[in-house]
Amino acid sequence: LLTPMINISVIILQKNEALHIKRCLEKLAPLEPRQIFVVDCFSTDGSDKTAAEMGAAVVQREWPGLYAKQFNWALDNLPIEGEWILRLDADEYLTPETIERLKAAFSDGSLRDVDGLTLELKRKFLGGEIHYGTNGIRLLRIWRKGRGRLEDRAMDEHAIVEGVVVDFEGAFFDDNLNSFDWWQDKHRGYAKREAIDAVSLFNDPQRLANPSATDRKKIRYYKLPRYFRAVAYFCIRYFLKRGFLDGRAGWRWHFWQGLWYRWLVDREIGKLVISR
Repeated sequence: LLTPMINISVIILQKNEALHIKRCLEKLAPLEPRQIFVVDCFSTDGSDKTAAEMGAAVVQREWPGLYAKQFNWALDNLPIEGEWILRLDADEYLTPETIERLKAAFSDGSLRDVDGLTLELKRKFLGGEIHYGTNGIRLLRIWRKGRGRLEDRAMDEHAIVEGVVVDFEGAFFDDNLNSFDWWQDKHRGYAKREAIDAVSLFNDPQRLANPSATDRKKIRYYKLPRYFRAVAYFCIRYFLKRGFLDGRAGWRWHFWQGLWYRWLVDREIGKLVISR
C-alpha cells in the first residue's frame, strides 16, 4: 500500500470498522502517501489487523471520550514525518479525481504558500447519493504539519489552521455501510452531545463574545424557538434547497438527519434546561 510519492501523513481514527477500513485504504492507495496511521480503540472485529496487513501503522489507544481529544493526541504523539496531514474517518474516502488533483498540486509547487485545504463533502445515505439540500459543504481536511488542531468540543469539531486556507477543487465521500438501526443509535448519542455543546455555548461569555464560524451558525440557529427550528431546517433543506430532487434517498436523508435528529437535539436541550 505504501510507496511514498506524496509528502503527506494520513490519520484515521477507528473502532470496529471492518465494513469500512479496507475500502478506505484501498481508495487511498493511489495517493501514495508517506504514512498512514490508524489510531484504533482496541477493535474486536479484526479491523485493526486488516489495517496493519494493508500497510498502515496501527496504534491502539483507549477512547478519551471526545473525537477531538483523540485526534489531537495523535497529532502530538505519533511519529509524523509528512509535511502535510490528511484527516479521514474510516467510512470516508477521497474521490479518484481528487487524488489526481492532489498529486498534481503537490508536485507542481502550487501549494507553496498555502497552509490548509478544504475539500467538498459528498454523502451517500442508505445506498443513495445526496446531491441537493446539503451540498456545497466544505471541510478543512488537509493542513501543514504543526499548523492545525481540532477544536476541543463535544460535537462538530473542525480543524483550526494558522495561515492561508484555500478551497481545493476536490471532494471526499461520507459513505457509511452500517445498518439504519446503527445509524439511529449513533445519532441518539450525537443528540445528547450536541445538546450539551449548545447549552454550554450560551453559558460561555467568551465563546459568545468571540464565536468561531461554527459557533456563529449555532447561535443563529439556537436563537429560534425550540422544535420550530427543526421543522424550519427540514423545510429549507428539502423544499428550498431542492432535497426532493434526490427522490427516496433525499427524503430519507433530510427527514432523518434534518428533522428527526434536530428534533432529538431539542428534546435533549429541554431535559438539560429543566434539570437545571
